[in-house]
Amino acid sequence: MPAPVTIVILAAGLGTRMKSRRAKVLHRAGGKTLIGHVVDTALELAPPERIFVVVGHQADEVRRSLTTPGIGFIEQTEQKGTGHAVTIGRSALEHLDGYLMVLYGDSPLLRAVTLRRLVDQETSGTSAAVLMSALMDDPFGYGRVIRDSRGRVVDIVEQKAGTPEQLAIREANMGIYCYRADLFWKHAGEIVPNPASGEYYLTDMAAILTRAGHTVEAMQIADPGEALGINDRAQLAEVDAILRERKRRALMVSGVTLVKPETITVDADVTIGMDTIVEPFTQILGRTTIGENCRIGACSIVQDSTLADEVEIGAFTMVNKSTLERGAIAGPYARLRMENQVGPAAHIGNFVELKKTRLGAGAKANHLAYLGDSDIGDKVNIGAGTITCNYDGVYKHPTKIGAGAFIGSNATLVAPLEIGEGAYTAAGSTITDAVPADALALGRARQETKPDWARKRRARTAAQKSAK
Repeated sequence: MPAPVTIVILAAGLGTRMKSRRAKVLHRAGGKTLIGHVVDTALELAPPERIFVVVGHQADEVRRSLTTPGIGFIEQTEQKGTGHAVTIGRSALEHLDGYLMVLYGDSPLLRAVTLRRLVDQETSGTSAAVLMSALMDDPFGYGRVIRDSRGRVVDIVEQKAGTPEQLAIREANMGIYCYRADLFWKHAGEIVPNPASGEYYLTDMAAILTRAGHTVEAMQIADPGEALGINDRAQLAEVDAILRERKRRALMVSGVTLVKPETITVDADVTIGMDTIVEPFTQILGRTTIGENCRIGACSIVQDSTLADEVEIGAFTMVNKSTLERGAIAGPYARLRMENQVGPAAHIGNFVELKKTRLGAGAKANHLAYLGDSDIGDKVNIGAGTITCNYDGVYKHPTKIGAGAFIGSNATLVAPLEIGEGAYTAAGSTITDAVPADALALGRARQETKPDWARKRRARTAAQKSAK
């Protein structure tokens, strides 16, 4: 771009039509807050130090939601209109040269490519401002763009103030602007309160700049929905559907197979590698990264996790805040609850739960196990029904199992506990003491068999019933 752009994002309102105690811009669509979408788009046009968010309602929460270092915040303690929202930041913004763009924190559908067009039109000409507009079949509720005989914008007339002739105009103002910064600040003080509402409207700048002898232009976009601001829960749902469809389409274009894509939910910050297959009704959420040639089974949920290449997730499996290395398999019906590290080619089978556990390369826990707070070495075999008793009612305790160990089925491992490399524990054992390497540990009562006990019991029970 020929000159730097400063971007101001208006995000101070509560959004009363949302019927929520949460500020509107903190509601989520496509797996991210509304303000998060707008800031991420702005970051494609300007560095963080030239992006400013105007906050008001729940200002601290909005600040905390935006973690990119360098972004500035301007607090609007009283909401007195869009013009007021921008001009209260004068001390932080006026010294910044170049161009000034104004966006809204509740308009997450705007694309960076569209905003670049707006900037390009402003920077390539001599106009003082370019506004974004669209031709609409029914522009009810939108300000109308008023042009002179040469096609230049001379005013924006709001719905309530328009004459019948003005309201018949189909060109609607989308509320997105790019100004020459020096001219904006030169004339910003000329915005006066609206007589009806007492608020300062940014739309007045078109007429103000025109009266000062400057040119204002409009850039029409083909789809007015791209500039849609969210006002209620119904619109929030519509925008969520659009964002998710965009994400699914982008993944498929990049080489990911989505089976019945309309049933699959993928958040905005997810990345998925080429030739990975995602089966129906899967949810891939948060900041998940999935490598190439993976398979994510139907109805699985993967959240804030990292999956290397060639990982397989079986159907109905839940993976949260975990890492699976190349060739690992989890599921079906497995649960990786949090902070797990699954090594290369390790296997986690049906109805196995992991929590804060490292499973070494080639290790296996194929059936019905709970492994919590554990460090399990390479090529360990965990038998069906095994559990680590990691919680004593007050504290969590670790279990460590050395490489090549064999844990028999239905073992109860009472932590804190260490089992050495190559050791065996017998099926059905309760293990409470450390097991040396290559040893066999048994922790169960000796079996006693009583011949004919069952036959005699049945006979005794029958006689008791006859006596009654």
